[in-house]
Amino acid sequence: MNTIAYFEIQSSDPARDMAFYRAVFGWEFIRETHLPIEYHRIGTMGIHGGMLKRPANIPPLECGTNAFTCSIQVMNFDNVATKVTANGGRVAMPKFAVPGRCWQGYFLDPDNNVFGIFQPDDEAH
Repeated sequence: MNTIAYFEIQSSDPARDMAFYRAVFGWEFIRETHLPIEYHRIGTMGIHGGMLKRPANIPPLECGTNAFTCSIQVMNFDNVATKVTANGGRVAMPKFAVPGRCWQGYFLDPDNNVFGIFQPDDEAH
C-alpha cells in the first residue's frame, strides 16, 4: 500500500513545459476545469500525475532538490537524452552506470525541475 502512485510537476509556464514533456516522452495532458487552480492531469504508460501552475518563485539553481525526484524508465537512454536537450532541457548529471542494473542520468526541464531517466541494462558497468 505504501507505494508511489501519483506525481506532480510545478511549472511557471505550463504550456511550454507540457510541450516539452509531450515531445520527449509522448505524455498526454488533460485540463481539469473543476479545480480552483490551473491543473492538468498527466497520462503516461506508468503512474499518472499532474502539472500545476507554480504557486511561488522558481527555486534558485545549484541548491539541490527539495522534493522527490522521479526517474522515467526508457528504452534507449541516448535517444531520450538527445530529445531532452533538443527540446530545451539541460543535463544536470551525465549518464552513469549503476553496475549490473541500468544507465542513469538527471536533467532539468525548461522550468528547472529535476528528473531522471534510466535504461535497464544488466551489463551496465
